Amino acid sequence: MAKQTVAEQFVDTLVRSGVRRLYGVVGDSLNPVVDAIRRNRSIDWIQVRHEETAAFAAGAEAQIAGRLAACAGSCGPGNLHLINGLYDAHRSMAPVLALASHIPSSEIGTGYFQETHPDQLFRECSHYCELISNRRQMPRVLQTAVQHAVGRGGVSVIALPGDIAGEQVADRPEEHALVTSRPSVRPADSQIEELARMVDEADRVTLFCGSGTAGAHAEVMRFAERVKAPVGHALRGKEWIQYDNPYDVGMSGLLGYGAAYEATHECDLLLLLGTDFPYNAFLPDGTRVKIAQVDVRPEHLGRRSTLDLAVWGDVKETLDCLTPKVRAKTDRRFLDRMLKKHAEALEGVVSAYTRKVEKHVPIHPEYVASVLDEEAADDAVFTVDTGMCNVWAARYLTPNGRRRVIGSFSHGSMANALPQAIGAQFTDRRRQVISMSGDGGFTMLMGDFLTLVQYDLPVKVVLFNNSTLGMVELEMLVAGLPAYGTGNRNPDFAAIAEAAGVRAQRVEKPKDLRGALRSAFRHKGPALVDVVTDPHALSIPPKIKAEMVTGFALSASKMVLDGGVGKMVQMARSNLRNIPRP
Repeated sequence: MAKQTVAEQFVDTLVRSGVRRLYGVVGDSLNPVVDAIRRNRSIDWIQVRHEETAAFAAGAEAQIAGRLAACAGSCGPGNLHLINGLYDAHRSMAPVLALASHIPSSEIGTGYFQETHPDQLFRECSHYCELISNRRQMPRVLQTAVQHAVGRGGVSVIALPGDIAGEQVADRPEEHALVTSRPSVRPADSQIEELARMVDEADRVTLFCGSGTAGAHAEVMRFAERVKAPVGHALRGKEWIQYDNPYDVGMSGLLGYGAAYEATHECDLLLLLGTDFPYNAFLPDGTRVKIAQVDVRPEHLGRRSTLDLAVWGDVKETLDCLTPKVRAKTDRRFLDRMLKKHAEALEGVVSAYTRKVEKHVPIHPEYVASVLDEEAADDAVFTVDTGMCNVWAARYLTPNGRRRVIGSFSHGSMANALPQAIGAQFTDRRRQVISMSGDGGFTMLMGDFLTLVQYDLPVKVVLFNNSTLGMVELEMLVAGLPAYGTGNRNPDFAAIAEAAGVRAQRVEKPKDLRGALRSAFRHKGPALVDVVTDPHALSIPPKIKAEMVTGFALSASKMVLDGGVGKMVQMARSNLRNIPRP
């Protein structure tokens, strides 16, 4: 039997774990692994321009494809660049295996050139982080790393010195069975019984849903119908729960809208379903409202609110068990009142969007998001930069059960949209992938725009170019500070894209927007639409307080951003029409 190197064993195990590609930047300590990939037809090396992009791309691929993804960086500065994207993947529960290549094993601890200690540095953003110091150690350590990433949902990091990666091993390792998917978690019968009792005793029940409701839309709707509950959601829950939802009362949080805040505070029982919503100032304090939480990760239970009941389980499994056990409620008064409040709240903010928006120059960013929503494919993947692009995505992208929206929603990093679009597009070149990039985020990792060119990835970059860090400026204004250090002096991004060989168009007038988007979407390769948007597209309501930024302490209905809510107004009106008439 031919001998293998440690690097070849490493790559073989990745392939058996379902990894299709390794994102990274080559470097000396990483060369044995990259060469092993070159000789393995079952996995591809994806060369990016910055390792942070590699980590973001791997995290996005893991979320879209639902399987383990991988990235790599060479020793010292190379793998340090991974850390921001790995934090994002870990906090998004995206299964990612990161290879942190290391200096020669005999030099560790001597202050050698480019020496760092990746086995220590990555511990906070991983479930498992281990240094391989012996060639015989690698197979079991890598297997353990894979199972941590897949089983717990998040990041595992392997630190592998380049000299060990290049060593030959006498025998092929035993091929242990690998965990490549997560099981469902069913709560204990006692928890189901207690939760059913709490639901039956409550006159008014509200559901607040997060990303843990993925795959459980039908179950949530059945339960909401049975107990006549309004359904609110966090930002990460929007794509899973807002569509085909006659109980929708909007989103809570700084970017929120509608009656979600009121519904969570005026109920008798609040059910938190699959959400790790971080802003506890938007949640009731538990003195007047009973709170039960359902989550697949037990460490999430009760860390935002004081709970009356903590239920460890998947939302789908839990509701499948719970719904038949609760008594059907017939009183819709609370639900109907919240639906009416939701519609009224949306009607109150839509006027700012509708006034002469098609003639406004610079272009309203709300208008851009609205037209983008109309022109994008029904199964498009949107990657969304942190900041104002989060606002426009939250308010204007219409979910339908097929679209996906990926962003740095938990970690809140700038510059995530373009690299995440790279990972999303590699999973399926035929699917439309749209990067909603802010000018600040886009320029931060603009070098990897060239990765689109290198691999002819048909990502469509829609650039919201307002020459300012809009969300930061808003934070300063709300806190009573003059905007300072937020302005960007931008080039003509379309000209830069064209110089790189990419189809591009700069849009300065609203009448040109729809045609530019259609042209970009028809183009088979990468494309960029540089839209010059209004930097003053924010208005501050008179009752705002500084706590809105420092503690997120105001109701979502007291809007920070008076910019309309797109098709959600029509959705709310439709739900009102479904209310039974006496």
